[in-house]
Amino acid sequence: MISLQYFPIIFFVLLGIGMGVALLLAGRFVGPHKPDHEKNSPYECGFEAFGNARVQFDVRYYLIAIIFILFDLEVAFLFPWALVFKSLGIYGFLVMLIFLIILVAGFIYVWKKGALEWE
Repeated sequence: MISLQYFPIIFFVLLGIGMGVALLLAGRFVGPHKPDHEKNSPYECGFEAFGNARVQFDVRYYLIAIIFILFDLEVAFLFPWALVFKSLGIYGFLVMLIFLIILVAGFIYVWKKGALEWE
């Protein structure tokens, strides 16, 4: 038997699923549904689509995207640290210094490998 301590979690999960389903159904039944040729036609900058939609992208595109997300998230750690900088003292400063050294070392490694260059 499920303990009562999990009831709020289960309740909010079920409430979220229920609200999602209710809003989808409300949009389906309440919204206007008048399809015509123009609404059902593919839209791509005013002209008919050409070629295959499953075009392969260069791996470097994904590499740049992953590197951007990685460094962006690492830099996001600096903002909460800056807010509590005075209360952390010298220990907090040294830990962040080590973190930044690792971050810069990773950036230099990626730069030296040529991952940031686009041909």
